[in-house]
Amino acid sequence: MSDEVTDKNKIINIRPGVSILSVLPHLNYKPWFALAEFVDNSLQSFLSYRPEIERVEGKDCKLKVSIELDSTDEGRITIRDNASGIHAQDYPRAFRPAELPPDRNGLSEFGMGMKSAACWFAPYWEVRTSALGEAVERTIAFDVEKIVRDGIEVLSFLSQPVPSDTHYTEITLTKLHKLPKGRTIAKIKEHLASIYRVFLRENILELYFDNEMLTYPEPKILFAPFYKASSGEPKIWRKEINFDLGLGLRAHGFAALREKASTSHAGFALFRRNRLIQGSGDETYRPEYIFERPNSFTYQRLFGELHLEGFGVSHTKDGFQWREHEESFLELLKDHLNQEPLPLLDQAERYRMRVQTKEQMQSLKYGAQLATDRTADIIQREAPSVLQEQLDTQQVINDPPSTLPSTITLSRREIIVELDGEQWQIVLELSNDPSVGDWVAHCDQLISPETISDRSVRQVGIRLALAHPFMEQFGGTDASRIEPLLRVATAIVLAEIIARKSGVRQAGAIRRTVNELLRRALSKP
Repeated sequence: MSDEVTDKNKIINIRPGVSILSVLPHLNYKPWFALAEFVDNSLQSFLSYRPEIERVEGKDCKLKVSIELDSTDEGRITIRDNASGIHAQDYPRAFRPAELPPDRNGLSEFGMGMKSAACWFAPYWEVRTSALGEAVERTIAFDVEKIVRDGIEVLSFLSQPVPSDTHYTEITLTKLHKLPKGRTIAKIKEHLASIYRVFLRENILELYFDNEMLTYPEPKILFAPFYKASSGEPKIWRKEINFDLGLGLRAHGFAALREKASTSHAGFALFRRNRLIQGSGDETYRPEYIFERPNSFTYQRLFGELHLEGFGVSHTKDGFQWREHEESFLELLKDHLNQEPLPLLDQAERYRMRVQTKEQMQSLKYGAQLATDRTADIIQREAPSVLQEQLDTQQVINDPPSTLPSTITLSRREIIVELDGEQWQIVLELSNDPSVGDWVAHCDQLISPETISDRSVRQVGIRLALAHPFMEQFGGTDASRIEPLLRVATAIVLAEIIARKSGVRQAGAIRRTVNELLRRALSKP
């Protein structure tokens, strides 16, 4: 029997390999990679016959592929395209299992994609097609269970005349084994857009799912200075990647840092022939050798697209066959990622940028308004009498004491800093003595060179009272709540000392008034 279909006999031979059909429903597909098999065929058909299609449709024509899901009854999936259709010389091969195509350099490589995916989804499927330049539409149906059970090796098809410039294919899968629903549908859309992003980006393909045109959202790339020079010129943290592993193996593409960190969508996408093989959607390629632990900043920021040449892929086209070459690939990739002048790994791990989501902004706005209202109310209710008393009292602000009075101390830390030619010995203390009335107290003395060394040393003591009403109201016992208040108290004391050294009279008046306000007014609920 000739390998070219004859519309007179209206039959095709589907042997050998019919028994394979019974195995195909058990393949380890994910629904988006199964659907991708149909899109691959559509793309390859369009690209192979693009000049002929453009002569009919014009230079601006695009491939349009639509996938429709009908969840009623037993479920149905329909895939339509406006590619070149299945031509007479390809018709028998298109439906024979494990029949390799004459050209294996395209997207249809194994001769099994449509058959595998169709059988994985459904036991019954039908293909209706019209090939460009052939004035006929052909329709063939596959009842997989019947074919396998009865050992059928020849299938008949229907044909009818159509204009020779029509070109399309429609595949209908019915009685679905696996009916996509809920979150799976959303993931199908996301992954298909991710898998075909190159073709979408280049305006070769329009891909629809249930009448929704799928688009791939391009991540924004970090534009910022190098972390070691935060005041330096900002730069775009994106670099080209291109290296050769030898043995005909090569990788090229780009790597970059995301402007906004993402635990789900950072990572690499790996392509072959412009079609994503590994790393689609939220299942990106993030080997530990480069990305380290899942909570690392590199894991959340580094991303990119790498096109691999010379590597084999799985029959389901959802993974590369690395053999012994993945380790070499990762070593070369890591070296390229951190090369100057754009060391992506160093920047990813050490750069910090405060990014607020819409939800965080709403929460911040609510918190800010609540804090403003509460503080305004307490000032209006409690502060006037305290402030008036401070104004009426003739304040005599003496120099700070040379030592802090003895009290119950919970923690103490001493540090040495150099300032204006002097050594400052700063002591931070946190007390827990309810008899201490001041929120913050301090001492300041200059020790002569004879008693310590040959240089003057300024001793500054800063004590925060944890038993103070203000701290009990707002400080609590958690370090994350105590620390910011200790920092504010430290700033007040150090600012007072600098003001006094600069000649400001009555520099302690601010600290004294702060203590009074916090104890008698602002500590109130």
